Amino acid sequence: MEVTLDRKSELPILYSFRRCPYAMRARLALLVSQIQVEIREVVLREKPLEFLNASASATVPCLITESGTIDESLDIMIWALKTHDPQNWLDMPSKGYELIEEFDGPFKDALDKTKYSSRYPNVDSEKSKKIATSFLYNLETLLKEGYISSKQPTLVDFALLPFVRQFANIDYAWFSDQPWPKLNTWLHKFITSEAFNKIQIKYPKWKRNDPVSYFPAK
Repeated sequence: MEVTLDRKSELPILYSFRRCPYAMRARLALLVSQIQVEIREVVLREKPLEFLNASASATVPCLITESGTIDESLDIMIWALKTHDPQNWLDMPSKGYELIEEFDGPFKDALDKTKYSSRYPNVDSEKSKKIATSFLYNLETLLKEGYISSKQPTLVDFALLPFVRQFANIDYAWFSDQPWPKLNTWLHKFITSEAFNKIQIKYPKWKRNDPVSYFPAK
């Protein structure tokens, strides 16, 4: 579907939601790529018409560029990094995309069935927690050098970190006590980083004719 912008914009437009891990990782890539966008914070229970017209999936994040709409968070990350990749995030282990697929699929499914157990009355939430935990034990073995199979963070680290954070926040005390010290250090570096603070700046709910908000903030 062709999208007509509701106003003439010199910047890409990002529809986002602060707490969504998919939107977090898109903002991380835009931040490190030094690509500024007009950010529109979406309240998911009150999705504006402009957003629904732009996003085929009606989910955040959604990025509108001069060449079209990008409606998947990983695609936004790759688009941003192919534009400018000063920290070499795309120089990641060959199995990085496979690991992202595992975490976007079965790990996220188990995470949701653990965190939002009331939505799944016929699912054993403890079993789901064990499934998610098995992925994290495997991740611990990949963090030998501090990051996933590397001494420097790459795309796969930042694609996974928001979801590991979401799982940890279900019961952070329990998570911190588990025998995965490298995983705890990896996550702690992320949530205490300058980059995390910058992507988690609060923006007001967007409405048509509001003043433009910028990300990264000016």
